[in-house]
Amino acid sequence: MSRKKITVVGAGNVGATTAQRLAEKDFCDVVLVDIVEGMPQGKALDLMQSGPVYGYDSKVIGTNGYEESTDSDIVVITSGLPRKPGMSRDDLLKVNAGIVKDVTLKAIAKSPGAMLIVVSNPLDAMTYVACKHSKLPAHKVMGMAGILDSARFRCFIAMELGVSVQDITAFVLGGHGDTMVPSTKYTTVAGIPVEDLIPKAKLDAIVERTRKGGGEIVALLKTGSAYYAPSAAAVQMCESILLDKKMILPCAVLSQGKYDGCDGLFVGLPAKLGEGGVEEVVKFKLSADESAALKQSAGAVKELCEAVDRLGF
Repeated sequence: MSRKKITVVGAGNVGATTAQRLAEKDFCDVVLVDIVEGMPQGKALDLMQSGPVYGYDSKVIGTNGYEESTDSDIVVITSGLPRKPGMSRDDLLKVNAGIVKDVTLKAIAKSPGAMLIVVSNPLDAMTYVACKHSKLPAHKVMGMAGILDSARFRCFIAMELGVSVQDITAFVLGGHGDTMVPSTKYTTVAGIPVEDLIPKAKLDAIVERTRKGGGEIVALLKTGSAYYAPSAAAVQMCESILLDKKMILPCAVLSQGKYDGCDGLFVGLPAKLGEGGVEEVVKFKLSADESAALKQSAGAVKELCEAVDRLGF
């Protein structure tokens, strides 16, 4: 049986770390694509030479073109400019929409049966761009954001309570930005509602820190943005799909009829990911406040998508 293949487009910090994590999982071969000559080739060779020590047989190929990516099962798009200090995700819109459109067309030409996982920012709008230009059915196109935002939320709760992150289940819905909706109603610690364990004022502060989680890291690094957690989140999506795990994960997926105010938009919702891609969008009964916040977040995503159309992407 031939091994599964995942192409990662963009060999910067997010892309290269995604390739590393995929190689170490040892359930697929990896193609790393970047326009910078020599960089993906060098990183791929370095990853191949880690195999004997780490104990994986995954093949990692670096390339400046798309020939080697032919017949990929999944294409992970990380290409685009990273956010710089003082830059909003929306500032990235114009430049990254052009990059994501170009990458999508080239990747799908070689792998028309692939699924797309978009990591480029602004995430929800870039997922829309990838779906629009790939012409793939919506269940094959998704964006990585909610897992990352939920991981940040879980991390901060674990730090506050001094418990294992593994005991914490959390869902962050909506757009990947300042309007995201960390759902305290569906966040539990070993099955206990987090609202019963953390006073409201403190929980509100954790929610706010989660919303600004990416910006906090950008401000600390000064010359880049987060990549360890984003790559881990993208790999979890790949694993759920290729191994048909059917994990329910918050991802940017096309909303169709289950959440008020979100229809026709790619927005963060709980999705069951398996070999069929987005196999189901799971309906949560949100609190009135969360439902209103999700509608507001979807409105912000809609504005971005309309801007994308206006700019001709």
